[in-house]
Amino acid sequence: MCLGIPGRVVELLDGFAGHLALVDVQGGSRRVNIGMLDAPPEPGAWVLIHLGFAVEVIDAAGAARALAGLELIGRGRRQRRRYTVSGLVQGVGFRPFAYATAAALALTGSVANTADGVVIEVEGDPDDVAEYGRRLRAQAPPLAMIVAVAQEELPSTGGTGFTIEPSRGGPARTLASPDVATCADCLHELGDPADRRHRHPFINCTNCGPRFTIITGLPYDRDATTMASFPMCPACRAEYEDPADRRFHAQPIACPACGPRLTLVDAAGAPVSPGEDPVTAARRLLASGRIVAVKGLGGYHLACDARDPAATGELRRRKQRGGKPFAVMVADLGTARRLAELSAGDEELLGGARRPIVLAPRRAGSGLAAEVAPGNPDLGLMLPYTALHALLLGLPGDPPGPDALVMTSGNRSGEPIVTDDGEALRRLAPLADAWLRHDRPIRVPCDDSVSRHVDGAELPVRRSRGYAPLPVALPFPVAPTLAAGADLKSACAVASGRYAWLSQHIGDMDDLATINALTVTERHLEELTGVRPELLVADLHPGYRSSEWALRNADGRPVRRVQHHHAHVASVMAEHGLGAGERVIGVAFDGTGFGPDGAAWGGEVLVAGYRTYRRAARLGYVPLAGGDASVLRPYRMALAHLHAAGLPWHSWLPPVAACPRAERDLLARQFATGAGCVPTSSMGRLFDAVSSLIGVRHAVEYEAEAAIVLEGVARAAPAGPGRAYRFEVSVSPDGSDVADPGPVVRDLATDLRAGVPAPVLAAGFHAAVAGLIADLADRCRERTGLDVVALGGGVFQNALLISGASRLLRERGFTVLRPRLLPPNDGGIALGQLVIGASGGSWNPAEED
Repeated sequence: MCLGIPGRVVELLDGFAGHLALVDVQGGSRRVNIGMLDAPPEPGAWVLIHLGFAVEVIDAAGAARALAGLELIGRGRRQRRRYTVSGLVQGVGFRPFAYATAAALALTGSVANTADGVVIEVEGDPDDVAEYGRRLRAQAPPLAMIVAVAQEELPSTGGTGFTIEPSRGGPARTLASPDVATCADCLHELGDPADRRHRHPFINCTNCGPRFTIITGLPYDRDATTMASFPMCPACRAEYEDPADRRFHAQPIACPACGPRLTLVDAAGAPVSPGEDPVTAARRLLASGRIVAVKGLGGYHLACDARDPAATGELRRRKQRGGKPFAVMVADLGTARRLAELSAGDEELLGGARRPIVLAPRRAGSGLAAEVAPGNPDLGLMLPYTALHALLLGLPGDPPGPDALVMTSGNRSGEPIVTDDGEALRRLAPLADAWLRHDRPIRVPCDDSVSRHVDGAELPVRRSRGYAPLPVALPFPVAPTLAAGADLKSACAVASGRYAWLSQHIGDMDDLATINALTVTERHLEELTGVRPELLVADLHPGYRSSEWALRNADGRPVRRVQHHHAHVASVMAEHGLGAGERVIGVAFDGTGFGPDGAAWGGEVLVAGYRTYRRAARLGYVPLAGGDASVLRPYRMALAHLHAAGLPWHSWLPPVAACPRAERDLLARQFATGAGCVPTSSMGRLFDAVSSLIGVRHAVEYEAEAAIVLEGVARAAPAGPGRAYRFEVSVSPDGSDVADPGPVVRDLATDLRAGVPAPVLAAGFHAAVAGLIADLADRCRERTGLDVVALGGGVFQNALLISGASRLLRERGFTVLRPRLLPPNDGGIALGQLVIGASGGSWNPAEED
């Protein structure tokens, strides 16, 4: 009998000219070539395996002797070591990788998921054991994110097999994977008529598919996902157990035989076109101008033909969307290039595993309906990230259908995304004509992420699917802490030790449904991370619903309140890993945030650390009359800035003409007396004011619309030197700088009267704000010696501004920190709240680091 490893035949595999069998080797299934044997072995027979070939049929006694011989040989020089790998190592193919690596190095042992991550024990030649540890770190699966690899020497126990053992539970301390876009291999199988998963809408493998949205608990195994109710068919089970297969231990593994399954139903839940493929029927509805609710990974989309003006207009009307842009999904990069001007960075984002909606300048003559993004300079584009999306857009050879689909969140404006099938029929009944749904439950609601590429780096706008719940490394350890986030673009966060976990995008805290969604989301985040917060942190604003939520849910735990703009700056600091004692010049520009002096802040320069901050500069105060009324009607802010600049309200000024006479008279009295007004230093409101002043937008239907359109107008300005507008900076009695926008407003009005085109005016204003940031940073550096500038706040979603300001700052020798992992808007503020709260931070501006 030659030297080999004994194994027991499980079954002979179909095809492969009858030369392959599935063989059990010490508890693990392997595909073995049996072509060298005189005759195929019967299931249950023992064979001796050498280099992947069955070389001899043996009996049970022979198998025992072969195993004993291997153990005897191995006792001469063997080492056993346990590796505990923590990080994002579950749901990313790590156990199959551990198995294959052990096989390649001829090591015995086992691998298992635990609540701490993945635990591996290997035994064999000491050099091979050491090489195994190196490969764990250097050659991990592409979706893995290793935080640490701990190792422990163990007594040698012998053995010849390497097995994947059942997962072991306990308090969660590992990382859950985000959902991953369908990989190229699965897409190839989807379109291959010879493949058994041809046109299967739920095709996935170890390298792709649903993760976060189906996880019910950790460790990550099929039983702890919403796939638990779908037993694997024999063919899927064989792939799942085969170390050589791409679906080895792929927990969401699926096929037409074992589900999930699609159905297309009407508002009563009755099947549409019974007997017809649901996707084919849905494509026909979309091509005929209908609106279809499509159940995806993290909730329902509302879909229609993006080239059909009637369909997109009707969807806008039904959803009460106003002018807010729709996202558009296209089949491939070629189609995307015909619709928008894409940089290499844009294309990388579009085609990556995360597949966010990418904002890019729209091309003229694209053929999309004007109702997709009325008056907006950009398009939000995304590529399919599930097989269902690919099928809806059509595979080669399919009948013609829409090549661009509006894919907007399945909800009424302001409500959370719908995930439950019954709820979808009820809540989306006024919005959809049909429902394309499946029977796999969605555990976690998760909207599409939104991003853009600016100056060689990603600038997130909304962090959700594909990104959450990936952690952010913290620069110092923190006690278990919960941050409630803000009221707009709400996202909460928990942290413990050196990591923070931010939730997916939740929404605006405008109604009870969103507040309830915050509660559910935070509890799920605790379940996944094992963090049990001992401290809660919330915004200083006395009227924020998120802060009220924190107080209601404190349950005796302390609640620390932090200033809004301090949190914006701290978020950027933490993302970039600044230490506990470091300080920066923090520029926080946004729409509004509660100031300790009772004013509405929003144009702030702070000298900030984590624990404290000092207000070093601000935009000059102007009156904000009527709160939300001035946000929705930018002409009111334009009139406020004209008043503050000492300019008469001439009838030829666009905001004067846009404001009804009665309202104008009331505003004049309010500005004169201060009645019903709050002073504001908001840079976001200044962008609104300038948008109205030069005739771009006088009223808005969604947040930041006036500023977004103003940026688009500015991008249309001719290249070369533009208008030179400058703020006037003075020193206030408390020693801080005050930037008066009055000179900019006056010069804009003068140039407008002289007939200077709006794009030139808009570009000049952007340049003035970028120059102001650099000037204020210079003045702050002279007083403090600091030369690191952190840019945060929603105004820095503006690509033109953040690019121009960063360039000027770098030219003057500053190190510039800008958001790259989290949005600059309130969607990333929870990280800042965490690190301030955990540092014992105070909003008291009298304190300094």
